[in-house]
Amino acid sequence: MVQSLDADRPLDQVATLEALRNDNIAPERLNATLFTAFAVLALLIAAVGVLGVLAFTVSQRTQEFGVRMVLGAQQGQVLAMVMKEGALLAIGSLIVGGVAALGLSRFLVGFLFEVEVTDPATYLSVGAVLCLVALVAAYVPTRRATLVDPMEALRSE
Repeated sequence: MVQSLDADRPLDQVATLEALRNDNIAPERLNATLFTAFAVLALLIAAVGVLGVLAFTVSQRTQEFGVRMVLGAQQGQVLAMVMKEGALLAIGSLIVGGVAALGLSRFLVGFLFEVEVTDPATYLSVGAVLCLVALVAAYVPTRRATLVDPMEALRSE
Protein backbone atom coordinates (compact mmCIF):
# COMPACT_ATOMS: atom_id res chain seq x y z
CA MET A 1 0.00 0.00 0.00
CA VAL A 2 2.72 2.48 0.99
CA GLN A 3 4.92 1.45 -1.93
CA SER A 4 2.12 2.23 -4.37
CA LEU A 5 2.08 5.81 -3.06
CA ASP A 6 5.85 6.37 -3.09
CA ALA A 7 8.19 3.51 -4.05
CA ASP A 8 11.29 5.38 -2.79
CA ARG A 9 9.93 5.83 0.73
CA PRO A 10 11.57 3.45 3.25
CA LEU A 11 9.36 1.47 5.62
CA ASP A 12 10.33 1.52 9.29
CA GLN A 13 8.55 0.64 12.51
CA VAL A 14 6.06 -1.62 10.80
CA ALA A 15 3.54 -2.94 13.33
CA THR A 16 0.02 -4.20 13.48
CA LEU A 17 -2.74 -2.09 14.94
CA GLU A 18 -3.08 -4.57 17.80
CA ALA A 19 0.61 -4.23 18.68
CA LEU A 20 0.32 -0.44 18.67
CA ARG A 21 -2.74 -0.63 20.91
CA ASN A 22 -1.00 -3.04 23.30
CA ASP A 23 1.97 -0.67 23.55
CA ASN A 24 -0.41 2.20 24.23
CA ILE A 25 -2.25 0.51 27.10
CA ALA A 26 0.80 -1.21 28.63
CA PRO A 27 1.06 1.23 31.59
CA GLU A 28 -2.62 0.72 32.46
CA ARG A 29 -2.21 -3.04 32.18
CA LEU A 30 0.83 -2.89 34.50
CA ASN A 31 -1.18 -0.86 37.03
CA ALA A 32 -4.02 -3.38 36.88
CA THR A 33 -1.62 -6.29 37.36
CA LEU A 34 0.08 -4.63 40.32
CA PHE A 35 -3.24 -3.68 41.94
CA THR A 36 -4.47 -7.24 41.50
CA ALA A 37 -1.31 -8.69 43.02
CA PHE A 38 -1.49 -6.32 45.99
CA ALA A 39 -5.20 -6.99 46.43
CA VAL A 40 -4.63 -10.75 46.52
CA LEU A 41 -1.78 -10.25 48.99
CA ALA A 42 -3.99 -8.03 51.18
CA LEU A 43 -6.76 -10.63 51.05
CA LEU A 44 -4.30 -13.34 52.09
CA ILE A 45 -2.97 -11.22 54.96
CA ALA A 46 -6.52 -10.44 56.11
CA ALA A 47 -7.48 -14.11 55.96
CA VAL A 48 -4.44 -15.17 57.99
CA GLY A 49 -5.15 -12.39 60.50
CA VAL A 50 -8.78 -13.45 60.93
CA LEU A 51 -7.73 -17.07 61.28
CA GLY A 52 -5.11 -16.22 63.89
CA VAL A 53 -7.35 -13.97 65.99
CA LEU A 54 -10.26 -16.39 66.05
CA ALA A 55 -8.05 -19.40 66.73
CA PHE A 56 -6.39 -17.57 69.63
CA THR A 57 -9.74 -16.44 71.05
CA VAL A 58 -11.15 -19.96 70.93
CA SER A 59 -8.02 -21.47 72.48
CA GLN A 60 -8.34 -19.03 75.38
CA ARG A 61 -11.90 -20.24 75.99
CA THR A 62 -11.15 -23.98 76.25
CA GLN A 63 -11.78 -23.95 80.01
CA GLU A 64 -15.12 -22.17 79.47
CA PHE A 65 -16.14 -24.85 77.01
CA GLY A 66 -15.20 -27.52 79.55
CA VAL A 67 -17.37 -25.85 82.22
CA ARG A 68 -20.29 -25.57 79.81
CA MET A 69 -20.00 -29.22 78.84
CA VAL A 70 -19.70 -30.37 82.49
CA LEU A 71 -22.87 -28.42 83.23
CA GLY A 72 -24.74 -30.23 80.44
CA ALA A 73 -24.09 -28.42 77.18
CA GLN A 74 -23.65 -30.67 74.17
CA GLN A 75 -20.72 -30.35 71.78
CA GLY A 76 -23.07 -29.12 69.07
CA GLN A 77 -24.43 -26.36 71.31
CA VAL A 78 -20.96 -25.08 72.17
CA LEU A 79 -19.94 -25.29 68.52
CA ALA A 80 -23.08 -23.41 67.41
CA MET A 81 -22.49 -20.70 70.02
CA VAL A 82 -18.94 -20.05 68.86
CA MET A 83 -19.90 -20.25 65.17
CA LYS A 84 -22.62 -17.67 65.79
CA GLU A 85 -20.13 -15.36 67.51
CA GLY A 86 -17.65 -15.85 64.68
CA ALA A 87 -20.32 -15.10 62.08
CA LEU A 88 -21.40 -11.93 63.89
CA LEU A 89 -17.80 -10.81 64.14
CA ALA A 90 -17.25 -11.52 60.44
CA ILE A 91 -20.42 -9.69 59.38
CA GLY A 92 -19.57 -6.66 61.51
CA SER A 93 -16.05 -6.58 60.13
CA LEU A 94 -17.31 -6.91 56.56
CA ILE A 95 -19.71 -4.00 57.03
CA VAL A 96 -17.00 -1.74 58.46
CA GLY A 97 -14.47 -2.87 55.84
CA GLY A 98 -16.97 -2.47 52.99
CA VAL A 99 -17.83 1.09 54.00
CA ALA A 100 -14.14 1.95 54.33
CA ALA A 101 -13.38 0.34 50.95
CA LEU A 102 -16.18 2.28 49.25
CA GLY A 103 -14.89 5.52 50.74
CA LEU A 104 -11.25 4.93 49.89
CA SER A 105 -11.83 3.44 46.44
CA ARG A 106 -12.57 6.90 45.03
CA PHE A 107 -8.82 7.52 45.05
CA LEU A 108 -8.28 4.64 42.60
CA VAL A 109 -10.42 5.97 39.75
CA GLY A 110 -7.45 7.28 37.76
CA PHE A 111 -5.56 4.00 37.98
CA LEU A 112 -8.27 1.60 36.88
CA PHE A 113 -8.84 0.62 33.26
CA GLU A 114 -12.27 -0.60 32.17
CA VAL A 115 -13.20 -1.47 35.78
CA GLU A 116 -15.69 0.31 38.00
CA VAL A 117 -14.60 1.42 41.43
CA THR A 118 -17.76 -0.02 42.98
CA ASP A 119 -17.65 -3.38 41.21
CA PRO A 120 -20.19 -5.49 43.15
CA ALA A 121 -18.64 -8.80 42.05
CA THR A 122 -15.34 -7.83 43.64
CA TYR A 123 -16.93 -6.73 46.90
CA LEU A 124 -19.09 -9.85 47.09
CA SER A 125 -16.27 -12.27 46.28
CA VAL A 126 -13.87 -10.73 48.79
CA GLY A 127 -16.61 -10.65 51.41
CA ALA A 128 -17.49 -14.28 50.76
CA VAL A 129 -13.86 -15.39 51.02
CA LEU A 130 -13.32 -13.52 54.29
CA CYS A 131 -16.61 -14.80 55.72
CA LEU A 132 -15.71 -18.37 54.80
CA VAL A 133 -12.27 -17.96 56.37
CA ALA A 134 -13.85 -16.56 59.55
CA LEU A 135 -16.25 -19.49 59.80
CA VAL A 136 -13.50 -22.05 59.22
CA ALA A 137 -11.31 -20.17 61.69
CA ALA A 138 -14.04 -20.42 64.30
CA TYR A 139 -14.97 -24.03 63.51
CA VAL A 140 -11.60 -25.79 63.52
CA PRO A 141 -10.30 -24.74 66.95
CA THR A 142 -13.76 -24.96 68.53
CA ARG A 143 -14.23 -28.47 67.22
CA ARG A 144 -10.83 -29.39 68.63
CA ALA A 145 -11.69 -27.76 71.99
CA THR A 146 -15.05 -29.55 72.25
CA LEU A 147 -13.40 -32.93 71.65
CA VAL A 148 -11.22 -32.46 74.74
CA ASP A 149 -12.49 -34.23 77.83
CA PRO A 150 -14.35 -31.59 79.93
CA MET A 151 -12.56 -32.64 83.13
CA GLU A 152 -9.20 -32.30 81.41
CA ALA A 153 -10.16 -28.82 80.18
CA LEU A 154 -11.02 -27.84 83.75
CA ARG A 155 -7.73 -29.18 85.10
CA SER A 156 -5.65 -27.35 82.50
CA GLU A 157 -5.73 -24.07 84.43
